[in-house]
Parts: sequence; structure tokens; C-alpha cells
Amino acid sequence: MNATETMNFRDVLLAHFEEMLPALPGDAKLRSEAAEFFRENGFPTKKWEDYKYVNPESVLKKGLSFRNEKMRGVTENDLKEFSLVKDAVNIVIVNGKYSSHSENFPEGITIKNISGAIADNEVAKKHFGKYASHLSDPFIALNTAMADGGVFIHIEKNIAFKNPIHILHIADNEISSFHQSRNLIVAEEGSEAVIIESYESIGPVKTFTNAVTEVFVGANAKLDHYRLQNESESGQQVNTSNAHVCGNALYNTYTFTLGGNFIRNNLNIIFSGKNAEAHLYGLYPVKNSQVVDNHTVVDHMVPNCLSNELYKGVIDGKAMAVFNGKIFVRPDAQKTNAFQTNRNILLSDDASINTKPQLEIYADDVKCSHGTSTGKVDEDAMFYLRARGISETGARALLIRAFAGEVVEKVKNEELRNYIDRRIDELLK
Repeated sequence: MNATETMNFRDVLLAHFEEMLPALPGDAKLRSEAAEFFRENGFPTKKWEDYKYVNPESVLKKGLSFRNEKMRGVTENDLKEFSLVKDAVNIVIVNGKYSSHSENFPEGITIKNISGAIADNEVAKKHFGKYASHLSDPFIALNTAMADGGVFIHIEKNIAFKNPIHILHIADNEISSFHQSRNLIVAEEGSEAVIIESYESIGPVKTFTNAVTEVFVGANAKLDHYRLQNESESGQQVNTSNAHVCGNALYNTYTFTLGGNFIRNNLNIIFSGKNAEAHLYGLYPVKNSQVVDNHTVVDHMVPNCLSNELYKGVIDGKAMAVFNGKIFVRPDAQKTNAFQTNRNILLSDDASINTKPQLEIYADDVKCSHGTSTGKVDEDAMFYLRARGISETGARALLIRAFAGEVVEKVKNEELRNYIDRRIDELLK
């Protein structure tokens, strides 16, 4: 047994960081500070308040490979199968590493490997590491220290691009592996774009993805940001997205957890300019022994902003789901409108949900509300449908589809909405 085999996974990663630091692009001081934070804190455990219902450390206890020694190889058929929307600009990230992108995008948009961007692109250097603090969470710290793959997307001022930009993340391994991708999306003042991130896997073994995405939405800009998690039952993931929303901007974010074994989503939004608006939608139909933890924070720092949040879960088998949503209204954030709703259906006696909506209000002229509900399929509605000749299975599926439909109908792109509908139908079988 060699030395690295006797080390815990945290120490193995840190040793690898020391080896790779001289070759890593970007700010070496920032990376070293992030590595030190991770060294001091390690992976979160249930002792951390924000991770009290899930334990990432136990998932990572045995350690994973991060050298991509054995890969099946992504084929053209894989790319066709994972394609979601026609006329999209497609960006492929394999095992956290930038692979390729299509060329069908106009002037005014930059798409680049983030490794090169943070080395020589002034916009990327200005924004990288500004919105996802490496001193706030060990997974952000680890990603900031070591990630050298992912994509930088820059939409210039007043550029309105209607075609979706699809970032396809593929986990491809024949041995258990650990991947990290770092993405930076900058939508300048007055711009408009649609970003779709999807996560797929083609290898047969356990993979763990630690993904961090920083988003800047400039003044008067509009950005729709979709995230579809569709990995196999061996897929595990911590996905962190931090967005900075400026004045009069609109940021819509959609999270659909449609696969994977262990999924933790951290979504953090800060309003920095007046009259900004954000809508957060989430849907997590889970079953078997899946674990899905959604943790959202919306921080109203300035007046006259609106946030609206709707997350829904359908939990079956022995699956466990968590929703923890926080809204902060700072003292200067008068005239704030902030609303948060979480609803869940439990389909088995062994399924469980832990839900904790929170409001912290330090201003007095606001309109804020939060609420949660958890229950089983409506028996009266079931009886009504059964009385009209619909089978029990069919009636239950109809009611669940109607429940999920409140979130799915928010998807603006018809092709993407139809795809999500099909996947939900598959999951309900």
C-alpha cells in the first residue's frame, strides 16, 4: 500500500494541489488561500448547520480518482442523444474539462475555455472569484483552488441572443472518479441570453462532480438559466451557482433534478441594484434511495427588488429530499417584494422531506411571505378520477403530473419543456 492510499481524500487532494499549482492558470494567491480554507475545514459534515441533513464527507470517505485514467470516450451518438434544443450553441465539458463548442454564435459573444480566459481575458479576470467566495464553503474553496476546466461565456453590452447556449457536462469514467468544473457567465448591460446546463453520465461507476458557476447579470440585462441534472443512479454532485444581479436586471433560474444518486444544489443570488428581479423554480422528482438537497439564498441588499421562489418535490421509495430556502432583506432594502413557496408530495411511507423556509427581515416597508406544505396524493381527487374509469396508476400519474406542471410550465422553450415532460413521465413509471 503506497502513501497516498493511506491518506484521507482531503489530504490526497491537497497533495495533488501542491503538485499542480505551478501550472494552474489565474491568481496563484487566490488558489492558495482557497486551498488553505479547505485544509482547515475539510468536507462538510452534519455538524455544519447548512449540511445538517446530508453528509457529503461520508459520500467521499473512500476517495475517488481524479486523474481520468480510464474513459469510455464520448461519441457523436452520445452528443446527439444528449442534445436538448435545436439551433443551440453547444459546449461540451467532459469530466470537468472543457472539450469543444460549436461555432454558430454571433459577434459580441465570447465562449472560451476558462483556463485560457482567466489567464488572458480582462473580463474573465475581473469577474472570476468575485461572486462565489472561497471562504464561504469548502466545496467552493476546493473548486477555486484546483479547477482548471469549464467555460467562460461573455455576452457583450446590448447583445440579445435568442438561441440557447447549451453547456453539456458529461461524466465519463470506467473507475470511480472526482471531477471539478468552473464556469463563469457574464451578461453585460442590456444583453439577453438563455443558458442551459445539463449533466449526463456514460460510465457505469460512481462519479462525484463539484461544479461552481459564477453569474453576473448587468444592468437592464435578461438571463434565463436552466440546470437539468440527469446523471445515472451512480452520479453524485455538489452544484453551486452564485449570481450577482444589477439594477433593472431580470434573472430566471430553473433547477430540475431528474437523476443522480446524491445531489446538493447551492443557489445564491444577490441584488446589488434597484428594481432588479429574480425568479427561482425547482422540481425534484426522486425515488429509490436518492438524496436531493436544495439550499437557496436570496439576498436583498437594495430597495425595490422582487424575488419569487417556487420549489416542488415528489418523493418516492426510500428517497430523501431537503429544501432550505433563506431570504435576507437588509436594512436599506425598503419596498422589497420577496415570496417563497415549497410544496412536496410523499408517495411512500419510507420517503422523507426536511423543509425549512426562512425569512430574515431588517426593513419595515416590505411585502414578504414564505410557506411550505407536505402531504400525500389527494384521496378525493383520486376517487374522482377512479370513478371515471381511470386506473389507480393512471390517476396517480395524472395528479403528480398536474402537481409538477406548475413548475414545468414556467419553462419558456417548448423543446426543453417537452423534454422535461417526457423525463417526468419516465420517472413516474
